[in-house]
Amino acid sequence: MKMAHALVMATALACGAGMAQAQVAPSAAEAAAYSGLHAAAHRGDAAKIRTLAKAGAALETTDGNGRTPLHVATFARQREAIRALVAAGADLNRLDRDRYDAVTIAAVADDEATLAVLLELGASARQVTSRYDGTALIAAAHLGHDGVVRQLIAAGAPLDHVNNLHWTALIESIVLGDGGPRHQATLTALLDAGASTALTDRAGQTPLTLARARGFAAMVALLEKAGAR
Repeated sequence: MKMAHALVMATALACGAGMAQAQVAPSAAEAAAYSGLHAAAHRGDAAKIRTLAKAGAALETTDGNGRTPLHVATFARQREAIRALVAAGADLNRLDRDRYDAVTIAAVADDEATLAVLLELGASARQVTSRYDGTALIAAAHLGHDGVVRQLIAAGAPLDHVNNLHWTALIESIVLGDGGPRHQATLTALLDAGASTALTDRAGQTPLTLARARGFAAMVALLEKAGAR
């Protein structure tokens, strides 16, 4: 059992590092080379977007990483550009080459304001995204973005989705978290929403067992109060 737990922890550390680098925002060189809708989206030029869209510009055109103008506007936190693109008919739920949608891009960036706009405009919080077959909620829980987690829960994100690492959002808040205040707040939000404390990782470890193994006393107390075993 100890060997299995050690393997889980090693995997957690390796995948945590990988997930932090999984999203690729446009580089300065890419942004400087943009034209048309991509350039307008990066600058936040909503008027130019409306003009180009009216002239028939392709809203779903992609750059070298499969980013549409909507993805670019999300990375750049250009909320008026997002509104203009969506009003013109841009797909809110399109995935880029790395299988990220705008909601997950905003969630990973801890960009609550942009996320709120996306959700208000009708973006889905339920999509399966990334190479890990995860969700925006799992990504936000991993990073301890508690405000984002609460927004996603309110938008109907699946609480108990299991990714291909066999982790839920609740498990990731523990195995990829630091046990600090924001991860505690994330865990609280998930527990309050009814996330399962019974689902285990691939090695059969429960969230409570994982929290105890990591020495996260505050998380252990939260889980025990919620009836976890």
